[in-house]
Amino acid sequence: MFFSSLSRRVRLWLRTVQGGTGFRLLLLSALVGAVAGCGALAFYFATNAVDHYLLGQTAHFHPPVEGHLATKNMMPVNSLQMDVSWLLYLMPMFGGLISGWLVYRYAPEAEGHGTDGALEAFHRCGGQIRGRVPLVKTLASIATIGTGGSAGREGPIAQIGAGFGSFVATRLGLTVSTRRILLLAGMAGGIGATFRSPLGGALFAVEVLYRDPEFEHEGLIPSIISSITAYSLFGAVTGWEPLLATPHFKFEHPGELILYCALGLVCAAFGAGYVKVFYGLRDYFKRLKCPAWLKPALGGLLLGGLAMMVPQVLGSGYGWVQAALYGKMALSVMLIVAVAKIVATSLTISSGGSGGVFAPSLVIGAMLGGAFGALSEQLFPALTQDPQAYVLVGMAGFFAGVANAPIATLIMVSELTGNYGLLAPLMLVCVVAMIAMRRSGIYEKQVNGRIDSPAHFGDFVIDVLEGSRVGELENKGREATLIPVGMTLPDVLQAISTAKSAYFPVVDDDDRMLGIFSLNDIRRILNEEIPPGLVVAGDMATRQVIYATPDEALTGVMKKITSRNLEEIPVVNSAEPDRVLYMLSRRSVLAYYAEQVEKTRGQYQQ
Repeated sequence: MFFSSLSRRVRLWLRTVQGGTGFRLLLLSALVGAVAGCGALAFYFATNAVDHYLLGQTAHFHPPVEGHLATKNMMPVNSLQMDVSWLLYLMPMFGGLISGWLVYRYAPEAEGHGTDGALEAFHRCGGQIRGRVPLVKTLASIATIGTGGSAGREGPIAQIGAGFGSFVATRLGLTVSTRRILLLAGMAGGIGATFRSPLGGALFAVEVLYRDPEFEHEGLIPSIISSITAYSLFGAVTGWEPLLATPHFKFEHPGELILYCALGLVCAAFGAGYVKVFYGLRDYFKRLKCPAWLKPALGGLLLGGLAMMVPQVLGSGYGWVQAALYGKMALSVMLIVAVAKIVATSLTISSGGSGGVFAPSLVIGAMLGGAFGALSEQLFPALTQDPQAYVLVGMAGFFAGVANAPIATLIMVSELTGNYGLLAPLMLVCVVAMIAMRRSGIYEKQVNGRIDSPAHFGDFVIDVLEGSRVGELENKGREATLIPVGMTLPDVLQAISTAKSAYFPVVDDDDRMLGIFSLNDIRRILNEEIPPGLVVAGDMATRQVIYATPDEALTGVMKKITSRNLEEIPVVNSAEPDRVLYMLSRRSVLAYYAEQVEKTRGQYQQ
């Protein structure tokens, strides 16, 4: 009642605000940014507190810290040995146990690195994120990161900010397109605050959606407003210093670009290996025959075993990056940490743990860059100006390759280090790494470009499908598998075993449609462990059927399909809407669209 009353009042107030829809959107973006900034602060302090108590005081794990104060008395790191308590190696398992239980008990979509969840919501779910997801993601990520899991904060805070943006738009009854924009604004605010990178956070939110060099330009200004607001709140509490301190790097020898280009290729090669290991382990854990909520604990146990040999893989790892930036790490140590961090991150997140991939990717890239710079200094001393500069450039190059986000990455790395003296090498390495990897990336839910996003499908098909009717696709339809309303679940499974459809109309004795269910509805019933003989088709069916008629325009049908994220829709008799004629799939409409585009292109060429 409270939220309903509040949302009505806010909607009424927004209608009275002068300046049009654009100005109202900016006000909402600032609101989303303020909440994202507060969320980032809460997440920051909670994670640090758990880390300090469990890893620091209990397990005696004291890696180097980041920032300007850390550079004064930093000791060289020439070996992997650290004086820690044996409890350290059990901490990741403990965190995985808590994280797994929280995620799989309350919000399974909160597993993994989080950014993919926000991308999925933008492209395929109309910008909707369940209200409980940000809270579950926060608690699970605190458990994972605070106990030494090799994960970062960008994924959780992106999903937290995106979740609030979605929540605001939903509560205020805004359009789907506006909800998507506020989702991006929430992502930008969370990332801009957490990494003290207001411009980088805004660019990341609108660039990471696509593998091709494209931006979601409609969301750029709202993302900037949100990011500024969140960054200002976060900085006012935690300070304004960049996250990492660096020497005064500068680029003055154009010939060195040859080495930087080679570094870009090295980053791409390791990035491709990182993606294969990450998703290879993800598939392995999915195949394991054990409860899903235990798998993050198993990943944590394996991570603890790895940490016995390379304890540097635990936690975010920014302290080791700080040491590398000042030349305090040996070449062999950096190489070992780079490879081990790939495995550690995969064990943490691919097993179902909760955390981001940005921080681990920065550590991997920094170690690769540092090792490359140290080796270049030995082999090409006249060409290598400053081997530590390769640490910073490697950070950006590696993540730009695996994330397909070169512009945002080079800006973010420049902002979180406060160093803009290497923009030319940063640009080169980021672009080379991105081009070399191109179709391979750590974010599975990215799409190639705007034309490939279901969120923009209507933008591109409306001109081609204008004037076309559903009846023109009758030969492309599938015969509907009609399920009697009283049929029990075992008989339903037998009836649909050979069906090619994914949706099944439920009918009465006269074959009149009463409702419809999908394969997902069956899975949901099976997961509830109800005796199959007690479930009938009518129990699974929804009564609110989205359907089409033969004389209906295809543009309207596509809007129905994309807005509800449907794969198939029943086509019914115009005179008798409860008589199903056939099933029309999204794929059939897309195939028809492709035919019409090709026909139009051929006519144009003639």
